[in-house]
Amino acid sequence: MPRRTLRRFTTPLRRLARTELSFPDREVLVTACGRLCLPRKRINISIVLAGQKLGIKEVDEGIWLVSFMDYDLGYFDLEQKTLQPLDNPFGPRLSPMS
Repeated sequence: MPRRTLRRFTTPLRRLARTELSFPDREVLVTACGRLCLPRKRINISIVLAGQKLGIKEVDEGIWLVSFMDYDLGYFDLEQKTLQPLDNPFGPRLSPMS
């Protein structure tokens, strides 16, 4: 039975370049556990975005739009405290049949 040798990853990981979000009311850093921490509220987003800044903008009373770079990710409200995602901006684009 062959032995596999695992090597330590030595290349340092780069953070994404600082981008200026064009419209948010606030920029909020995603915690290591994948949450946005607002005063007396913790909103579950995703651990995938840990360490990244997200823009949030209040679009209605207690309803917030969450954006990352140029992409709108979804909405959260202060009651549910979870992100409700929009359609996948990276998904396949279907052209209408002619």
